[in-house]
Amino acid sequence: MYDQYLIPANTKRGQLILGWFRPFDLALFGSGVLISLLLLALLQFDDVVEVIIGLAPALITGFLVMPVPNYHNMLNIIVEAYEFLTNRQRYVWKGWCYKSGGKR
Repeated sequence: MYDQYLIPANTKRGQLILGWFRPFDLALFGSGVLISLLLLALLQFDDVVEVIIGLAPALITGFLVMPVPNYHNMLNIIVEAYEFLTNRQRYVWKGWCYKSGGKR
């Protein structure tokens, strides 16, 4: 109809599980919850601090797969920050006018 096309803005969300999670994210969170359940079932806790330590794997992995605006999740932010800090910080200009001029 009159060369008008409808392109949805959230096409990437259709590839994710429940619109938010990749399979790796769910596997990571599931492993953290499984480790926490094993710790809670096998160990005896006498203090609140020990219970928090037992729940730490689930809490940490839950924090890593938590959705964040403008990024996928916290794990994505941490990976991108690591790559930025460990890669070369001096960027050499090689654009269209790289060889077409002298000093200015």
